[in-house]
Amino acid sequence: MVSVEEIAAVLHEASPALRSVQQRAAIEIERKFLATPTVLPLCRSGTLLVQGYLYTDAGNTLRVRCAGERAFLTWKGPKSGASREELEIEVPSSIGEALLANVPSHARIQKIRYRIEHAGAVWDVDVFGRALDGLILAEIEMAREDQFVALPPWVEQEVTADQRYRNSRLAAGRMPDRRAA
Repeated sequence: MVSVEEIAAVLHEASPALRSVQQRAAIEIERKFLATPTVLPLCRSGTLLVQGYLYTDAGNTLRVRCAGERAFLTWKGPKSGASREELEIEVPSSIGEALLANVPSHARIQKIRYRIEHAGAVWDVDVFGRALDGLILAEIEMAREDQFVALPPWVEQEVTADQRYRNSRLAAGRMPDRRAA
């Protein structure tokens, strides 16, 4: 088990990099859609993602993600349309696991992420487990908000602007009511 002191030491080591966040933060532009189970036959090789939310408010999110053998600490800023600032730092997996172990289960999600190509673009398809079993979301990252995206036949309603489908909200373990979407 990793101690709090070890986590603090790693974060202290990373502090010079963290001080330059404003120079290194990227703009993430993505659209998110509900997907149908017809995508599942295309989901062949995925990565288990377990995410815990360390801090969330109306605009900011700080999460820890364990993705296979790797771990990441990610800050996401307020959304403006389909865009938001994002900073992701890889941390030792022992640190990621220790941080995740300290996140209450009601602030975590588990999903398997598949990367599926459609019309020359790569989609991230997330198949959720646990309390969100049956939920499938598809996301596509873009270079510009006005970029044309050819929608695959297995996507339904766009939920990019629907706060109920933010992963930090989904971590509460409640399936959004699709009738209200």
